[in-house]
Amino acid sequence: MKLTKAPGYIDGGQILLDGRDLVPLNDEEMRLARLAEIALVTQSAMNALNPVMRIEDQIFDGLIDHGIKDSKENLRNHVYDLLRRVGLRENVGKMYPHELSGGMKQRVAIATGTSMNPKVIVADEPTSALDVVVQRQVMMTLSRVQRDTGAAVILIGHDMGLVAQFADRIGVMYAGKLVDIGTVEQIIEDPKHPYTKLLINSVPDLEEKRERLTGIPGIPPPLVDLPPGCVFAPRCPSVEDVCNELQPADTDVGDNRHVMCHLFDPDVTMAGSEVG
Repeated sequence: MKLTKAPGYIDGGQILLDGRDLVPLNDEEMRLARLAEIALVTQSAMNALNPVMRIEDQIFDGLIDHGIKDSKENLRNHVYDLLRRVGLRENVGKMYPHELSGGMKQRVAIATGTSMNPKVIVADEPTSALDVVVQRQVMMTLSRVQRDTGAAVILIGHDMGLVAQFADRIGVMYAGKLVDIGTVEQIIEDPKHPYTKLLINSVPDLEEKRERLTGIPGIPPPLVDLPPGCVFAPRCPSVEDVCNELQPADTDVGDNRHVMCHLFDPDVTMAGSEVG
């Protein structure tokens, strides 16, 4: 989305959308790409909505800003279609954000983000601070919109159970690195990276009685001062000397499964740890 403010910056690499690199785009080019090609649904819809504007006017604003020229009546009908698509009534368009519940605000954010049928929807913790029932309603809404529009959805979240219900593939990220990538079944049923294993093990099992919750000892490293080797080495139960010295490579372990860990790198010899 290129919304990072200073002192943050893009250090390198590419952001490819339909073969076009978004990184070199200037502010105006990127502004036009947002909403039309790639949209963001934030984790805090309240902060994303203007408290002194009616809902329909906020959606109008994005459409008009992207050059959509039509009569007020046609624009309003389009907004009503968007609201109905996310399970809201037309009269919500006349309301202000403070008149809506948390779940309704999140649905408005989805309606706004998909108002121009983008190719990619980035959903950043879209159910944060919502109760379990509303979480599922919002995710079902997002799934329905994804099917209706044909857009790809990048779902960012920390709730592995929720992600597993709605995603096709999962990328586990630690300290800015994608350390484990695979299908939902591969990640959940056969976690490879030590962090993935600990992450899944920390999720409470309702059928199993535990004396205490299982956590992951230690804290993530500051992104401005990453360790020289593997970023997870200080917290890893399988750590060896090479882990503190050499950054692991992205290793394809078969079936389009990728793991960033020395345990799976055929070019690295581990003394005492076993793969599995």
